[in-house]
Amino acid sequence: MAGPHDRDARPERERAHRPHGRPRREHREPRSTQNTPEKRVSRYPEDELKSTELPQRRERRGERASGDIPNRSPRHKPRSPERRRRKEPTSYTSSERSSNPLSFDSLAKLDAHNEKSSRQVQEQEQLLAPKEKDRGYERRRKEKVASGRVLKDKARPRRKSEPGRERRRVISGPLAEEGKVEKRGGHIAEESGKKRFGRKCWVSVLVVVLLLVILIPVGVYASKRREGGGGSGGSGGSSDDGPAPANDNLKDIDENAIPAAAKNTYLDPFTWYDTTDFNVTYTTETIGGLPVMGLGSKWDDKKQANENVPSLDKDWLYGTMPIRGVNIGGWLSIEPFITPSLFKSYKPNQGIIDEYTLTKELGPQKAAKTLEKHYATFIKEKDFQQIQEAGFDHVRIPYSYWAVTTYPGDPYVPKISWRYLLRAIEYCRKYGLRVNLDLHGLPGSQNGWNHSGRQGAIGWLNGTDGDLNAQRSLDIHTQLSTFFAQPRYKNVIAIYGLANEPKMIALPTSAVIEWETKAAAIIRKSGMQQYLVVGDGFLGLSKWKGQLSGIQNVMLDVHQYTIFNKNQINYPHQKKIEYACEGWTDQMKQSVNVATGFGPTICGEWSQADTDCAPYLNNVNTGSRWEGTLPTSDPATSVTTPRCPPDGGTCSCDKANADPGSYSDDYKHWLMVYAEAQMASFEVGWGWFYWTWVTESATQWSWKVYSLKSTSFEEMFAKIVLQAGMDAGILPKKTWQRDFNCTTNIPDFNDLPENY
Repeated sequence: MAGPHDRDARPERERAHRPHGRPRREHREPRSTQNTPEKRVSRYPEDELKSTELPQRRERRGERASGDIPNRSPRHKPRSPERRRRKEPTSYTSSERSSNPLSFDSLAKLDAHNEKSSRQVQEQEQLLAPKEKDRGYERRRKEKVASGRVLKDKARPRRKSEPGRERRRVISGPLAEEGKVEKRGGHIAEESGKKRFGRKCWVSVLVVVLLLVILIPVGVYASKRREGGGGSGGSGGSSDDGPAPANDNLKDIDENAIPAAAKNTYLDPFTWYDTTDFNVTYTTETIGGLPVMGLGSKWDDKKQANENVPSLDKDWLYGTMPIRGVNIGGWLSIEPFITPSLFKSYKPNQGIIDEYTLTKELGPQKAAKTLEKHYATFIKEKDFQQIQEAGFDHVRIPYSYWAVTTYPGDPYVPKISWRYLLRAIEYCRKYGLRVNLDLHGLPGSQNGWNHSGRQGAIGWLNGTDGDLNAQRSLDIHTQLSTFFAQPRYKNVIAIYGLANEPKMIALPTSAVIEWETKAAAIIRKSGMQQYLVVGDGFLGLSKWKGQLSGIQNVMLDVHQYTIFNKNQINYPHQKKIEYACEGWTDQMKQSVNVATGFGPTICGEWSQADTDCAPYLNNVNTGSRWEGTLPTSDPATSVTTPRCPPDGGTCSCDKANADPGSYSDDYKHWLMVYAEAQMASFEVGWGWFYWTWVTESATQWSWKVYSLKSTSFEEMFAKIVLQAGMDAGILPKKTWQRDFNCTTNIPDFNDLPENY
């Protein structure tokens, strides 16, 4: 077997080859004698070799082969590609090769050495195999070779401790292009300091782009929400700056067909901000003095809200089937804490605190433009679709008397909201939702709170114009009941409210009940046979036993909150659930039984709110009971010391107003159980309506924020920011899918921090 030191193993043509056309030399002079100090001589070119070197080298090679001296590896200096090209192969005559024959022992040692070297080469190849199989490495190697880039070999010098590794040759570009490079044949040094823009880089760039696409809209949305404008929900919010509706249905209408007397009035469809789903054919027809302009002539009552309830054309078994409804608050009756964007731009000294002062400040034209845009964008058809999908079967729609008319001195925008009320009823019909019409604001204000239209003194059944405003309210019910007595509303309108939250603790109880009796008679005379609703007036359910007993189909409406009572807001978390399961449940049981209470009773408003911290909840630019920053002129309601639970630590609203994404898992669980406890309690009665469907920023007052999987681009990213909805575990996926119903042990929340 030919070994690495037996040069006779080379082919004859390789031994005969002489670069640069040099003649073959048959003999070289030996080096100088051994006693002469050896002179360091360059091996290149060959002409520089002394004539005395060759015999001495043959002599040493013979000694190693015979085993007389150890086989020491010659010392090598790293050779550049240029030097390797210049090296000429050495040839010997046959006589020279045979002058030093190898002994048998030497051949055995040489074979063992060769076998070891071969094994080391195989091991080294196995170590290099994974790298050579790497697709990226192979692609870069081929690209560099194909482009003709021949780089200098920058591989580190060979060490003596690396036996068996063969030197690699630098392969030129032309040879590589001709396909003469084997996979392991050549060494291509990586270009220092440069990397190709490969697959991994493109993936990284794509990830960065996707993150920007996500995070930029999320940041904008979160910024809007913090400012109270873009909102946690709403189809557009009051500050919706999106494109105006196309109003394509006006294309077939001749603008000249609108009479001159009707131009630029609420009957002129060319002045409407949004004509979507309205009948824009001009008509002067009215019913009860109220226009039908905008209504279509067809309807269908065969729709069903969900599989658990009857379609609209079938009877609802009230008292047997619980109402599971939701309010659309802050829409047709402005409420500052629901739409703070309408009030946030004003300074406190301007006194813009309710719809009365807002419309007065804006003036007739600007107020009409501002509020109609709010009506058109805050609630849209898809809200009613999502209400149905969330499992609701009833919708309570608050509206105010200026939807019907206004009186001298009123700054309110008249009649525009009427059109949107009628369209909302048709959307409810489309999704099988029954309607509870709630007259939220009466002339003079029935409670003096901002959601009645005007904050301050009560001017209904009270004060100089109290009786006048009471009569005006009856006149409004005459018009409304006449209009809604039409056959088209027989099935879709199920409940009709007389007055929202009359403050009977500040008004003569007998005067309120007398007015309600008159209103009921007017409505029945008009032909409406739907259930009527009267509020408990904050007297307490126990005070209503035997009241209005002469009127058929009347429901008593109670609104249950702990946060507006300074003696209940400081209940610990555990006690709030206990109060819902025990206190409110007992009240409902007593009230629905005519032997002990009024009879049919519903909860028309409730929420998960744990505090009264939501901005503007207690009026614009005022504080909270929670933090003790709510001074009033009435000592009975003034709160100047914090009312958060005892030993709860610092009473701060910061965390109370935070996004649900920042809530702990324990607190989310508490919110879920608290909501389910209230639902169970109110279903002991005739059912409930959650307050409210959507707000701009009041987290714990908005069902939509919590429960729905949004479909629009903005709402999809709102969900990412808020981590809200069914995925947040705060409200049920469907109104009837609940884990807790007050019949099992209440989970232990005693370890839940009372200040979040």
